[in-house]
Amino acid sequence: MTSALFSPLRLRSGPVLGNRIAKAAMEENMAGDGQLPGESLLELYRRWGKGGAGLLITGNVMVHAEALTGPAGVVLDAAAPLEPFAEWAAAGKAGGAAMWMQINHPGRQVQADMPGVVWGPSAVGVDLGRHSSRFGRPSAMTPAQIEATVARFAVTAARAEEAGFDGVEIHAAHGYLLSQFLSPLVNQRDDRWGGSLPNRARMLLDVVRAVREVVSPSFAVAVKLNSADFQRGGFDEDDAREVIALLEPLGVDLVELSGGSYESPAMSGRPADARTQAREAYFLDLARDLVKTSPLPLMLTGGITRRDTAERVLGGGVAVAGMGTALAITPDLPNRWRQGGEAGRNLRPVTWSDKALASAASMARVRHQLRRIARGRRPAPGTHPAWALLAERRRQRSALRGYRAWLSTREHDVDAMPEATGKAKR
Repeated sequence: MTSALFSPLRLRSGPVLGNRIAKAAMEENMAGDGQLPGESLLELYRRWGKGGAGLLITGNVMVHAEALTGPAGVVLDAAAPLEPFAEWAAAGKAGGAAMWMQINHPGRQVQADMPGVVWGPSAVGVDLGRHSSRFGRPSAMTPAQIEATVARFAVTAARAEEAGFDGVEIHAAHGYLLSQFLSPLVNQRDDRWGGSLPNRARMLLDVVRAVREVVSPSFAVAVKLNSADFQRGGFDEDDAREVIALLEPLGVDLVELSGGSYESPAMSGRPADARTQAREAYFLDLARDLVKTSPLPLMLTGGITRRDTAERVLGGGVAVAGMGTALAITPDLPNRWRQGGEAGRNLRPVTWSDKALASAASMARVRHQLRRIARGRRPAPGTHPAWALLAERRRQRSALRGYRAWLSTREHDVDAMPEATGKAKR
């Protein structure tokens, strides 16, 4: 019997995904000079493109040059040269997969030593206990900054299509800016962007509308959304259900469900709220509930490493099974599944008692695998997480020097200047 995993999926806007397996976004932190995709990213996506997934979604590409999650982030804005992005799209698509760009603004989740701006819906900082000082103190966005940011998402999406990408995924999960607006814990505004959920969802909905207006009707537009934030009093399953309903009339093709944030890293299997534990398909129970009422096809990401788990996800009504870490260890895993095989090894969870540090080490270890793949080497699942974290911090210090120098050469938009933002000094 043919597996549902390898059946095609026609999207609302017309394109057809070759199968139901997606390489979900992982933040590569591998930008080359000028915050552009270089040969390392191209080679990484060539490997994934040959691996058999029907869809590849890039790690988050920043829409605002002065607001990056880390110093080695890729930026696609109005000033970026397009040719490196065209090469990136071609590299991923060469094996037949669809290639989507995840587009994002970090909001308040910006490292404290980064230049630029730290913005949020309100002046509420990231609370990581003794690690809170790792992040800059945010200033509440003005209406003009909100509107300019919506426009930036649209510019990035239009340029992604021009470069040859097949779609974009708007990142509204994991505690980044659009997720911050959705959160009643972070968004304490009393204007049209705060209060009720429709108000808190306004920026996301405006971004989707703006993107749809500037791309072709057949260009895919997806949204990544938390099924829940896993914080008491935060964005929850009922909120997710309502937001999905609000997205339906706006031309969205797919909603990817994940969960958590830096404060509650459920996406790595370590939420602050104990309702979700480190197991395969972390968010499947929530997804099954959301599928019952969702007017849009759903993609589920989080902890899928085995074919039978992916089959179970689709059996629950989810349209696409997304994988991240599993493809950092076995980049050709979809082809192995098609041939009846499985991954040889998986990364063991980082179970340090300090959840924030464990999450950072877990992500560093994954990115170490990505760099090995990009160099044509085999992944090394046995890499110690502490070593990976220390090595990444050394690389970030070097990347930060390059980012500072690059940013100093660019003309700053008026709404991005410190004098106009009220940005706290760091």
